[in-house]
Amino acid sequence: MAPKQMLFCVLQVLTMFAVVSAAGVAPATLSPSIEKHQEAKVTKSHTLDNLNLLIFMFLLSMTVVTSWIFKYRRLRFVHETGLAVIYGLIVGIIIRFGTSSSSSMTIDVNPAINQSVGSPPDRLRLSFQLEKNETVSYLYGYQGESASKENEELNKATFDPEIFFNVLLPPIIFHAGYSLKRRHFFRNFGAITAFAFLGTTISCVVVGGIMYGFTRLMLLYSQNWTTWKMTNFGLTDCLFFGAIISATDPVTILAIFHDLNVDVDMYALVFGESVLNDAVAIVLAGSIEQYKSSNFDGLAVIEAIGTFVGIFIGSFVLGSVVGAMTAVLTKFTKIRDYPLLETTLFFLMSYSSFLAAEATGRLTGIVTVLFCGIAQAHYTYNNLSTESKIWTKQLFHLLNFLAENFVFLYIGISTFSFKTDKWDVSFIFAAFLAIIVGRMCNIYPLSFLLNLGRSNKIKNNYQHMMMFSGLRGAIAFALAIRNTSTAGRQVIFTTTLIIVITTVILCGGLTTQMLQWLKIRVGVEDETEMQNFHPVGSVPGDSDRSRGSTVQLPPESIPDKTWVLMKWYSFDSKFVKPLLTNSRPTLIETLPSCCEPLARFLTTQEQLESDQHIDGDSDTEVILDENAMSIGDGGSSINGSATISANDTQTLAKQGQINMIPRSYAENI
Repeated sequence: MAPKQMLFCVLQVLTMFAVVSAAGVAPATLSPSIEKHQEAKVTKSHTLDNLNLLIFMFLLSMTVVTSWIFKYRRLRFVHETGLAVIYGLIVGIIIRFGTSSSSSMTIDVNPAINQSVGSPPDRLRLSFQLEKNETVSYLYGYQGESASKENEELNKATFDPEIFFNVLLPPIIFHAGYSLKRRHFFRNFGAITAFAFLGTTISCVVVGGIMYGFTRLMLLYSQNWTTWKMTNFGLTDCLFFGAIISATDPVTILAIFHDLNVDVDMYALVFGESVLNDAVAIVLAGSIEQYKSSNFDGLAVIEAIGTFVGIFIGSFVLGSVVGAMTAVLTKFTKIRDYPLLETTLFFLMSYSSFLAAEATGRLTGIVTVLFCGIAQAHYTYNNLSTESKIWTKQLFHLLNFLAENFVFLYIGISTFSFKTDKWDVSFIFAAFLAIIVGRMCNIYPLSFLLNLGRSNKIKNNYQHMMMFSGLRGAIAFALAIRNTSTAGRQVIFTTTLIIVITTVILCGGLTTQMLQWLKIRVGVEDETEMQNFHPVGSVPGDSDRSRGSTVQLPPESIPDKTWVLMKWYSFDSKFVKPLLTNSRPTLIETLPSCCEPLARFLTTQEQLESDQHIDGDSDTEVILDENAMSIGDGGSSINGSATISANDTQTLAKQGQINMIPRSYAENI
């Protein structure tokens, strides 16, 4: 599917940027020599397009083979994403300095009437006379700011920035939600949300503040900024840069964590923060862009906060609704008898969530597709056939791998091929200082505050590793490249480019050494990590005997902090899951008797015959211990007073001393 996706990308670029139409003359009026010349131009463009795709296919193949060699030899100082960046840099240098300028004809055009416009026109109609006094008109599309020296090979190696948002980012973000290990994620839910929401906001403000102070100095002492007419580079631009550069993408470190079986809590904190952090950074950047004032304005700040909350909640709801719709379609139809059609429908509905959000013009597709992936894993996955379960997991894993490595290849190539020369070394150094300070203000103060309420503290070495894990990647690059229409945005883009490349190669390569220096446990399997954890209502060694039964918790053992999530779980397991999936219990068992006709209508035969109560991976995320859901608590031990024997459950139930909830709700995977 990857070649088709890339072919679609090329077609989209050609459709947008090539000559849209010819007007004012019929093709028959053109002389044979002109037709031959046009045919040669089309053939050359087609050849360059295919050569460009071939280069990317070759580089992806080289990345895969080299990654296998490194894994086989157990060499972890460079990850495949780092290899992709390095290969991209090499090819970018070859294209930039190893190819001559294009021989294509370029005509400088000035408006016939002197008039000032606020922005470049979307289209340009060019009329000129041919050799035989024939007048033709062509319509050209907007391609961007002109470079001082055009090179057709460089132009072909540069993709439309919208391709990253519409084609490459959705599978990466969806895979993060669809493959989310909810058990460890929700065990550290409070800390993850604190780092993702508060931490990203803190980082944005700190980075933006530092860069704002630095830019005031640049306006006074930098000749480049005067030449580039960047006097309007204000607070909004600095905060926008702080937002996009606060999007972390530690894919390299997480891959090494997975290979080395790093402590599960360490993995969950880094992975969970990066999943939500990307969504928060995107919404934050969009909200800041609507904050037009360069000076502080209380009303504008409140409006920006309201916009942030509205966009995030709206995107969350839309993604969840699309996931629920897919679950309904897979439950109440027999499409599961045709796994190919079922998998295709799953893919189309998931991708449609992204497009629907972007089509509104207000919501963000990245947040929508993230929560759509979580909803699809929680509900729809239970309805899929065995083949579709395997295919969907493998399909999105493959798309994620290809898209991610393609992005990092392009990052390397665009360093030399992108049509901008706004490089400011002092701005880059200031940005590195700012992101380090911003990351410190994010991790250490929040960890201190979170540890005040955690039984399982975030250790100092964990904090240092989280500080080190703040790599920048695909999201920051895509946000920066999306708009480079002004000199200020071009400086932001080139700075982001250098930060991404440096952190991916340097931090990714030093991950193994950092784990050794910080003495963080490796080789920890999930089963080993959880061997001291006994599900509530069981005794050691009793998990097999008691599986499928119920788990009991004395009411007094459930803290008030988990009341909201307990209520949501109760509602979800009794009403939402029975409605959207074929899992038990059915609505016939959970709805009041007066609703029995409706319950029977919404209950399928497969659900009545199913002995599946709750899918293990999708429901063990809620209560692992009595403090797991409190803000900042990530403990995994069970208070002895809350653990009771499975043999005593019926006696305690008759005495009214316990509440009955499904055992799979609390069991370990």
